[in-house]
Amino acid sequence: MAGKVYADAASALDGVLKDGMTVMSGGFGLCGIPENLILALRDSGVRDLTVISNNAGVDGFGLGLLLATRQIRKMVSSYVGENAEFERQYLSGELELEFNPQGTLAERIRAGGAGIPAFYTRTGIGTLIAQGKPHETFDGVEYVMERWLKADLSIIKAWKADTEGNLIYRKTARNFNPMMATAGAVTVAEVEEIVPVGSFDPDHIHTPGIYVQRIVQGSFEKRIEQRIIRQREPA
Repeated sequence: MAGKVYADAASALDGVLKDGMTVMSGGFGLCGIPENLILALRDSGVRDLTVISNNAGVDGFGLGLLLATRQIRKMVSSYVGENAEFERQYLSGELELEFNPQGTLAERIRAGGAGIPAFYTRTGIGTLIAQGKPHETFDGVEYVMERWLKADLSIIKAWKADTEGNLIYRKTARNFNPMMATAGAVTVAEVEEIVPVGSFDPDHIHTPGIYVQRIVQGSFEKRIEQRIIRQREPA
């Protein structure tokens, strides 16, 4: 280890993990997920996790690995339709699930990072999502209150980091990762490349290093979630 830079994912999580903790895991589908840190979580044996993530991975990859080993107790998610093991555990009562509209999930995480305990939104009014939550009327329109989300640990994926933890994301991998970086008590980022401080134009930095405690460089499979092809038409 040199400063914030760690040799591998396991050492980057050393001393941070505990049973029953809340973990935010970045990415959108299988794009921009912290593949190496998820593997290290699995291998650590930590259990009874509450995981906040837009998706739940797929069978045999991403967060699906932690579901297969029964290390996740509860998921806080938006879309979970690509994972048969998730479906089985949820329907059998083995796994708790807190569903969120996607924009509401993103804003709850952003609020947690910004220190905003709650906010009001129209999303979910009149549905199961709003049941049991405080309601308020503003300018004659009804809103439902949503609480912030914070985590003991945020594991995120970025494209590049400098040695002080300043991060740049690439394309769709920017979804959820920047907000989660701000909402974790400890944030560990895995990246494709680590460069010296001063390599980035400050205007190009997406996540300032003040939010990132640990960095690890990884190798990535970047699996395609759904490969859809068509037969080539005859010439």
